[in-house]
Amino acid sequence: MRNFDAIVVGAGQAGPALASRLTAAGMTVALVERDRVGGTCVNTGCTPTKALVASAYAAHLARRASDFGIGTGPVTVDFSAVIARAQAIATRSRENNEAWLAGMAGLTLIRGQARFTSPTTMTVNAEEISAPRIFLNVGGRPSRPVMPGSDQVTTLTNEEMLTLDTLPEHLVVVGGSYIGLEFAQMFRRFGAQVTIVEKAPRLIAHEDPEISDAIRTMLEAEGIAVRTGATCITFAATNDGIAVGVNCTEGDRAVVGSHVLLAVGRIPNSDDLGLDKAGIAVDARGYITVNDRLTTNVPGIWALGDCNGRGAFTHTAWNDYEIVAANLLDQGDRRVSQRVPGYALYTDPPLGRVGMTEVQARKTGRPLLVSSRPMTRVSRAIEKGETTGLMKIVADAETRRILGAAILGTGGDEAIHGILDMMHADQPLDTLHWAVPIHPTVSELIPTLLGDLKPAT
Repeated sequence: MRNFDAIVVGAGQAGPALASRLTAAGMTVALVERDRVGGTCVNTGCTPTKALVASAYAAHLARRASDFGIGTGPVTVDFSAVIARAQAIATRSRENNEAWLAGMAGLTLIRGQARFTSPTTMTVNAEEISAPRIFLNVGGRPSRPVMPGSDQVTTLTNEEMLTLDTLPEHLVVVGGSYIGLEFAQMFRRFGAQVTIVEKAPRLIAHEDPEISDAIRTMLEAEGIAVRTGATCITFAATNDGIAVGVNCTEGDRAVVGSHVLLAVGRIPNSDDLGLDKAGIAVDARGYITVNDRLTTNVPGIWALGDCNGRGAFTHTAWNDYEIVAANLLDQGDRRVSQRVPGYALYTDPPLGRVGMTEVQARKTGRPLLVSSRPMTRVSRAIEKGETTGLMKIVADAETRRILGAAILGTGGDEAIHGILDMMHADQPLDTLHWAVPIHPTVSELIPTLLGDLKPAT
């Protein structure tokens, strides 16, 4: 048995950074990774998919060149080159991470599957290792629920979409949230016919209705077919491809595509760690149960990132690392409940979201102030010829604190941070209202938006 001061399982977003802090504090650390260093974000998530989004945007902008008085001629997409570019960017990022770990004094990188044998011991490749501190950063994977006929056809996850060597003729995307919408738009811009099939009555249903409606309108304007209210999704092989049953109240009852992307959520990689051998509790969905400081029910074991169910994004995994490191090494008292929730949907234009929606805020029973403005009234959007979307803010009328905001529009994923920072600093909305932002930007409309706040009716 090899003994360490700490074992970190998973080299995704939080694991390597935590290992760096631990080794810098003089600890010996075993970092165990069964697949590729970098985890989901670097290999199959943020890095390659946002590279694809960039290529899709370039193609879209080139087709619109005449709108700006520019002539380009016919626009073509070399799909294999697009995929190769995305993979090359992901590979460079992974290699940079590997080089960083290789030069980390006190770190031992072990390739293989880790499984608990007790609360302080694990086996990897038939070798037993031990440590008084164990940190689980094992991430998640695409969910593949069993649906009628799904075992009779070939369906793809977002990870498998990154390995395609030819552009689908007709891509049917099952799922109308983050992953599904991003892939739907990018593949439409690459030249594929695209249909989105969503079980809920509207796309990205946890957003306010006007945000969902605006996203649907924007996608349909690009020629993407959207089928919501798909109450009984089925699959069947046909001579023409894969028939996806939607059972909607109107329109065709099935859509036939050449490829099907399942984008119906993710599940934690907690099922093959031998958690029962250590007595670690999980919830009904398999997420490792943690408290506000990210410790499990077993002393000396923490869970970070997607596997703990406390966040589903790279930035929340990074913040998990920050919380654990601050509490363990800096005598801090950092907690998950202190962070302001935010995310971005990387369609074009992107959606930047922070805090509550109006629907969520109304459920609190608090008196609210609400303001919204279409991007058609934002100079920066007009100048760029990208006026799709809207900006919206919800605030507490008594405390004068911003409760949430959404910016669906050009630069929305960046502009939202001004609001996020004010919420994190727990400042009244009047402080931001009297800021003097730079013109011309999207952010300059935020003080105006705050000035237009009116009681919710």
